[in-house]
Amino acid sequence: MNQSSGNRPNPRGGPPRQFTTKDARSFIRRGFDALNNRDLKEAGACCQLVLKYMPKMVEAHFLVGLVGIEGRDWGTATRAFKNVVSLQETHVAGWAQLARAFVTSGQYANAETALARAAALDCKDPLVFDVIGTVYSLLGDQPEALEWYDKAANASSSDVFELSRAKALTFLGRFDEAENALDKVLIEKPEAAQAHWMKSRIRKAASDDHIGVMEGILKTIPPISAPASFLNYAIGKEWEDLQEWDRAFDAYTKGATSRRAEVEFDEQAEEAMFAALADTFDADWFAAAKGGNPDASPIFIVGQPRTGTTLIERIMTAHSDVSSAGELQQFAMSIKRLSGVVSPKPMTADIVRKAGSIDLNELGSMYLHATRTLQGGTARFVDKMPVNYLYVPIIAAALPNAKIVHVTRDPMDSCFSSFKQLFAEAYYHSYDLEEMARHHVRYRGLMARWKSVLGDRLFEINYEKTVEDTEISARKLMEYLDLEWQSECLEFHRQDTSVTTASAAQVRERAHTRSVGLWRRFEDQLEPARRILAGANII
Repeated sequence: MNQSSGNRPNPRGGPPRQFTTKDARSFIRRGFDALNNRDLKEAGACCQLVLKYMPKMVEAHFLVGLVGIEGRDWGTATRAFKNVVSLQETHVAGWAQLARAFVTSGQYANAETALARAAALDCKDPLVFDVIGTVYSLLGDQPEALEWYDKAANASSSDVFELSRAKALTFLGRFDEAENALDKVLIEKPEAAQAHWMKSRIRKAASDDHIGVMEGILKTIPPISAPASFLNYAIGKEWEDLQEWDRAFDAYTKGATSRRAEVEFDEQAEEAMFAALADTFDADWFAAAKGGNPDASPIFIVGQPRTGTTLIERIMTAHSDVSSAGELQQFAMSIKRLSGVVSPKPMTADIVRKAGSIDLNELGSMYLHATRTLQGGTARFVDKMPVNYLYVPIIAAALPNAKIVHVTRDPMDSCFSSFKQLFAEAYYHSYDLEEMARHHVRYRGLMARWKSVLGDRLFEINYEKTVEDTEISARKLMEYLDLEWQSECLEFHRQDTSVTTASAAQVRERAHTRSVGLWRRFEDQLEPARRILAGANII
């Protein structure tokens, strides 16, 4: 290693002593140990100390990046991995992790560039293969992701990488292969909570055998932990399969309690943001909004999670002129970038207020440019990011020829469906019944306001009506989208394209009404949410 060492204070007094490469490597090892124990503060302190004396030490910058990833600080992670590849252009893990940081931040073009650099370098490390596969998965290319996951599995003597293979196989609808991959993981690591959770979601439980295994694991781990969340949600799902309603809800509640303890939901900040949205993007603002990008290719599907948005998307993408771009962060990120407000939060009241005066053509053009590699080869593409409901008026103004579809569902079914779902890094309000109900009231109020502002520009489609008579709803939808009717839209379940949401299994069967009114099985337990919704005249 060719870098100058510095002086560090001598703890025993006397002149300062040299900070050597040996010291640096010792602190780096200590930092990695801390990271493995999820002590991010200690890990960060170790690499910062090393960088104080050896600012060009690649391993220290790499550790900073990993700490950023674990802490969900993607800005820090991106800067750190940029430093890694700047100092060592052939650092394949650095390029792979940089691609991961880019794609998670919604910088898809940059992600693809970094990914190409990583893929072109010689590598035999299964961990790197796994990261590259994850980036391809986040970019929506599940077949390519699976190829890299296969490389990781083949390059390792362990079956741990079968978990990643199982994710890709599930997204691709290859459920038998996914289950086999998960079984391999569980043979090697029987306590792997995420594997148990994934296994529970592939098929309908026929007995309580798997529940017994998971309950045994729960006895050995802290009740407030990520593994406990995975296991409780899996147990709840299987008890629901077996129609043991009370047991199912008890497990869901334990899972939600565990998850809620690990995430931060600032309800006051959300209230302030909703108020700023309503105040900023009113009818007068929309009437005066001019000059957006005229491109007619985007179709936005908005609403709450677990309300049938994936079903509506699959009906659309069964049409030969429509492709799925996935759930994209790009519109909100473009707003944030053009607002000039620097904040670690995805959206704030301050950003919203600033957004009222940004250049609409620039916003629409920035969004289209940022999503260009994901739009597919068809005339139209679908952005199915539910939370884009927040930005409906500015979407309509920045892209005046885009279509916006709002999917609605019975409020109680909507809330319960979210409550029983373990999300990745979103919808933190969903782990507490009262917080979720209050959020739903805010959402309904905002959408009613947007409908009054946009009128027919906003098309509303109801989940219950769609599953009851799919053809009537699908024909109305295609008419709104200005698309010629194709009978394939009723055969949406036959598509072999990947599905990367919690609905991966459900949308591969015909529309059904099994989930309609399901909340009534849990009427007593859901009373705290029902009371809030009723008080707001939502139900």
